[in-house]
Amino acid sequence: MFSSVLIANRGEIACRIARTAKRLGLRTVAVYSSADKDAPHVHACDEAHLIGPAPASESYLSIERILEVAKRTGADCIHPGYGFLSERSEFAQACADAGIVFVGPPPSAIQAMGLKDRAKALMEQAGVPVVPGFHGEMQDPKFLKSKAYEIGYPVLIKAVAGGGGKGMRRVDKHVEFDAALEGATREASRSFGDARVLIEKYVTAPRHVEIQVFADQYGNVIHLGERDCSLQRRHQKVIEEAPAPGMTREIRAAMGKAAVEAARAVGYVGAGTVEFIADGSTGLRPDGFWFMEMNTRLQVEHPVTEMITGIDLVAWQFRIASGEKLPLSQDDVKLDGHAVEARLYAEDPERNFLPAIGPLVALEFPAMDGVRIDAGVVAGGTVTPFYDPMLAKLIAHAPTRDKALDLLHTALTRTRIAGVRSNLAFLAALSVASEFRAGHFDTGFIDRHLAALGAVPQGIDAGAAAAGVTALLAQPAQQCDASPWDATDGFQLGGPREVALPVSVDGERLVAQISYGQDAEIRVEHTLAADDARAFLADGTAYVLRAGRQTVVRIADVAAMGAVDHAGGGAVMAPMHGRVLSVLVATGDVVHKGQRLAVIEAMKMEHTLTAPFDGTVGEIAVEADKQVQDGAVIMTIAPQELNEGKA
Repeated sequence: MFSSVLIANRGEIACRIARTAKRLGLRTVAVYSSADKDAPHVHACDEAHLIGPAPASESYLSIERILEVAKRTGADCIHPGYGFLSERSEFAQACADAGIVFVGPPPSAIQAMGLKDRAKALMEQAGVPVVPGFHGEMQDPKFLKSKAYEIGYPVLIKAVAGGGGKGMRRVDKHVEFDAALEGATREASRSFGDARVLIEKYVTAPRHVEIQVFADQYGNVIHLGERDCSLQRRHQKVIEEAPAPGMTREIRAAMGKAAVEAARAVGYVGAGTVEFIADGSTGLRPDGFWFMEMNTRLQVEHPVTEMITGIDLVAWQFRIASGEKLPLSQDDVKLDGHAVEARLYAEDPERNFLPAIGPLVALEFPAMDGVRIDAGVVAGGTVTPFYDPMLAKLIAHAPTRDKALDLLHTALTRTRIAGVRSNLAFLAALSVASEFRAGHFDTGFIDRHLAALGAVPQGIDAGAAAAGVTALLAQPAQQCDASPWDATDGFQLGGPREVALPVSVDGERLVAQISYGQDAEIRVEHTLAADDARAFLADGTAYVLRAGRQTVVRIADVAAMGAVDHAGGGAVMAPMHGRVLSVLVATGDVVHKGQRLAVIEAMKMEHTLTAPFDGTVGEIAVEADKQVQDGAVIMTIAPQELNEGKA
């Protein structure tokens, strides 16, 4: 076994790897960017070293800087976690050249599975079923469009490199292909340095089922069962579970055999995941699944496998990388109960799941039997725009699926996160959705049930707003002297006092009706009870949590109430902090409602801004490759009727 490890990652996975490494007696070395100098993973390790500024390209993706720290600290091995450099064959090779063990597969296996087109061709040769499509070298847009027509819509455009939904677009109509291809290739080039794509048939009612495989250096390969990752949005997994609903021993054996053969075909070593797409319209079948891709690393959702097998997969990674044989044979693998994982993200489901940044004013997780929390942030920290917006994972394990989902739901309802917006309420609703609980779901489930899951604008929660105003007014005033004229309790001799107070609730300007009683009690008039609301105060702001949903309340600046509203009159604003990738129109252009105006990148995802109505483009305030703040004016659109009026 090794004596030390450098963890080339951040967030919850770096903390999780450090826990196992320390249990095995390894000295742990963390690396961090300037944005992460106080991050939990820095404190979770025995020592930590700065490797560059906030952008990942200058820190966590710098092979040279990471290897320099590894050599300087005498690390025996490097664990890449997932994301960043974990699937870069050049990183694995650089580690080998430096005499440092890469805790993962050999570079040749990463290369073989790193490009989806070559991987599919290799799987066909190995007899593993693959999805029909075009996996060739030709990348001419007209040719690809013709292939899509031949395959038949709907189709998926997928980057040949990388994963995580980057460079992936579903296309339902021939006329939509060009724009989808442009977006996929641009995102693929920026994310993976490779703009090439493949085209494959989109499976109706698809289920995403993956097999955890493990292989040692002596030719032994086994699988540890499956995980169902069908609950997705934007091709990103949201809730994962094991075993997969509807799975039988026969289907598991067939899928597991295919996954093992896939690993053997590339000479795999270590932990890997073979992902399959299954036709969920008729239920899982031994002849109804197809190879999608292989992730040559640990998966985000690996805890559900750990919970039902009792195996520490990271410990196995270290042991296999150090030259040990697999601890178990296939017949020794036993599955116990059911596990389900929910990914807690800093994002706003009511605004199309836009990534969110900001302070973590409060973060509280419940301590419950059968519930595991893998977190990479703590209260008092800040969510920045530089990295993936996942905050934590909540994993529940119980004897049955229903009990595991009940346990997960309880854990979610007892979790508190304030400051930055999150998908907490959305996850809680998803965990009790009746069709999901009944096992009737596929990868399109979330998109079909957005309203029922609360992932559409909900309007202002009046009760939560009232609770926020009450909490703000109840704060002790900071006073410079003891003058009675500075009192803020609303006391007057003539009985209760009624006051109209301007407030801001989730950015909307409102007026709160305040009643000050003779006992100095503050009453805020509202029509909804808010006994279950809890307010967290920071910097003159109340972050009110109610049923997992956050309402942000501030006492408005009266002087600013009459100021000109720059966001009015047809302004198109940045929905989040990010970088402008492209501006698709020019001043004077006539645009139609829904037309694409600009593309912004935030937290590794693209967001297209569209025209709110028919009109003419006025001033454009940004240009490509520039950073913009949340709420910044991108451009103005003069409404069509206004233009007609001027004529």
